[in-house]
Amino acid sequence: MIQEINFHINQLEGMKKYPHTIYFMGNTQLLQKRIVSIVGTRKPNNYSKLYTSLLAKKLSDNGIVIASGAAMGVDAIAHQNSFPHTIAVAANGLNIRYPAINKNLISKIEKEALIISAYSPNSSAKGYTFVERNEIVVALGEVLIITEADLNSGSLRSAEFALKMGKKIYVLPHRIGESEGTNQLILKGLATPIYDLDQFLESLGCAKESEILDDFLNFCSRNPTYEAAVALHGGKVFEYELLGKIVISNGIIRVC
Repeated sequence: MIQEINFHINQLEGMKKYPHTIYFMGNTQLLQKRIVSIVGTRKPNNYSKLYTSLLAKKLSDNGIVIASGAAMGVDAIAHQNSFPHTIAVAANGLNIRYPAINKNLISKIEKEALIISAYSPNSSAKGYTFVERNEIVVALGEVLIITEADLNSGSLRSAEFALKMGKKIYVLPHRIGESEGTNQLILKGLATPIYDLDQFLESLGCAKESEILDDFLNFCSRNPTYEAAVALHGGKVFEYELLGKIVISNGIIRVC
């Protein structure tokens, strides 16, 4: 059910103009937790997909909520990998699940996380509402992470909002000719590249990876089945396989 938030959202004080009304579906207690904003291109490359996933997952494991804009691409990856510690900000009324390609994800967020909007039911998305949506996403987070963005990307407008609000901007470093928008932010000294995920997390005051995930490696040292590991630990199986810390052979997990 769509409701109006009846309390002040302190994070939105950084906006040029506090929204007249905020509508929501889901768990507003997420607004009381630490929040980091993650945004980026709608068509990320495989490198950006992987590290957006890992960043969102690691932050979520530390109890940090991820705010993003419910768009396809980086936004959707950030929401999926931080679930249920995630806040989606819509550029339209909440009775419209937009974009349609993300309707199942948005439905899940409505029920088990939080989605908010500054627009009343039946309001369709327009050019200016995307800009205002981006400002809300940036305002919610204590820092902004842009994992990939071209020179004409809307994510660069998000960077402008972050700079005006005095928020630190982090980006993934990319090769020459790729993600030229974020590379320009680094070149101009406006953004800090994330070269090491664990060092970045520690800079936010998060626990070291070993302090969070030893239990999982200890579990894997007993050579569980893949199905049992996924049932108990979910996305950690995927993450650790990508990082080369475990291998899966014939349905059995082994520590490297």
